[in-house]
Amino acid sequence: VNDKFAHFARRLGLEDANTLKLDSPFDFHNHALFYVPEGLPEPAHGSYTDTMLDHAEQIIRASRGRTFVLFTSYRALNIAQRRLKDSCEFPLLVQGSAPRNELLQRFRELGNAVLLGTSSFWEGVDVRGEALSCVIIDKLPFASPGDPVWQARIDALKERGGNPFIEEQLPHAVITLKQGVGRLIRDVNDRGVLVICDPRLVSKSYGRVFLNSLPDMKRTRDFSEVVAFFFRPVMLRGYELLIENARNGRQQLSGPLAAPEKPSGVRDMTPPSSVQGCIHSASRKLLAPVPCMVG
Repeated sequence: VNDKFAHFARRLGLEDANTLKLDSPFDFHNHALFYVPEGLPEPAHGSYTDTMLDHAEQIIRASRGRTFVLFTSYRALNIAQRRLKDSCEFPLLVQGSAPRNELLQRFRELGNAVLLGTSSFWEGVDVRGEALSCVIIDKLPFASPGDPVWQARIDALKERGGNPFIEEQLPHAVITLKQGVGRLIRDVNDRGVLVICDPRLVSKSYGRVFLNSLPDMKRTRDFSEVVAFFFRPVMLRGYELLIENARNGRQQLSGPLAAPEKPSGVRDMTPPSSVQGCIHSASRKLLAPVPCMVG
């Protein structure tokens, strides 16, 4: 938590313990993009879930499905299911509609599905490859204050003169968030976009604790950067085919927008109309480094 072991050591009653942090074998900096959408209200606002889903639908279309949408409550999941069952243009899988293992198997086989899940999909789930290329998290996962076990912990900390939020609630939320984030990159060759919709991540002082606890990913608040990330491999491959065809004398290079014939067996990757407006600006950024999010 916050790049330190203090919370873990305190829970075990350890003092002045020698600790060692080993870096992940995954190249998060080059293989992942961390996006925090702008324009979302505070999570307590009545319009939050609908506004979050507006952003989620846009991102899902840009990623061509291949997305986990992880919720902190069944209420939000149910709202998403009712909304997306008719509007989502990709196969929609919902927690509770089938056993977890069956949903995961179908998700892997479909290759362009969208899965809606709550707590059981935040951890212990392993989907490698392009089938999972985006993870969207609706809110920072603070535990429900109505949980009697959780309330007992808070009361005990207060009796000892401690700070329940700093010592227990915040570390627990950070660890839970890290579990959800960990669904994205499961192999050294995986690539993907992490989306955390909660504006508290950048508007509250404790947001820095979450940010410091996450892997070293490039950060952005610009949706066109997300589009560029998803279409970079496709467009770069297109340019490679152009050069290859030109060298072999099969096609004349008539300009930067010339496109090679789609090879047989390659899935249609034409971007949907809803994200066409971002393609022009995104294409200019394909070979440019992604700027870091401020704050």
